[in-house]
Amino acid sequence: MIDLHTHTVFSDGELIPAELIRRSVAHKYEAIALTDHVDRSNFDFIIPRIVSVCRHMSESSDIIAMPGVELTHVPPRDIPVLAAEARKLGAAIILVHGETIVEPVSIGTNAAAIDADIDILAHPGMITEHDVRRAAERGIYLEITTRKGHCLTNGHVAKLALACGAGLVLNTDMHSPDDMINDTIANKIVAGCGLPEGYFDVMLENSRTLLNRRMLK
Repeated sequence: MIDLHTHTVFSDGELIPAELIRRSVAHKYEAIALTDHVDRSNFDFIIPRIVSVCRHMSESSDIIAMPGVELTHVPPRDIPVLAAEARKLGAAIILVHGETIVEPVSIGTNAAAIDADIDILAHPGMITEHDVRRAAERGIYLEITTRKGHCLTNGHVAKLALACGAGLVLNTDMHSPDDMINDTIANKIVAGCGLPEGYFDVMLENSRTLLNRRMLK
């Protein structure tokens, strides 16, 4: 399993970063990204600390641990600027909290995210075909999520992504140790949202491609 969307006590997760990474090792995860919720108020506090712990734990653990952020409820006009500033501080994996149907995310967030320097549009809800095609053109991955509530539109996202050639990744949006999954469950979740048999392997390769891209920079 590769999980590029997780949260620690630096936002609304239950675990300190070291324990989250350690539990991921115990679950035999190949790689993980720590992507706490940030906005203008806290990104400059959180990112350096996540960068530090990921560097140390990657050197001493059998896992790739990547520092990242999830830009959350950021006004659409501010997403490109904040993404660029987060990247400068060392956020290797940048997600944007997409237009999930279970939260009052600002309309236009998906479109603004796709036009910014980000990597993954998380739980994009009832994303439009136009935005999916733009994501495909720009090489931005769309998320299939295991998270309660956010997962309600997985089928819609999967259907449009297949039709438009957009890349998909599978993430847990982990907040608790109970959110961790294994490859068997991952395959069932992928099949459950209507993707072809074996498509989880494609999604894993997409995650590896993204990791390799960001580790080279």
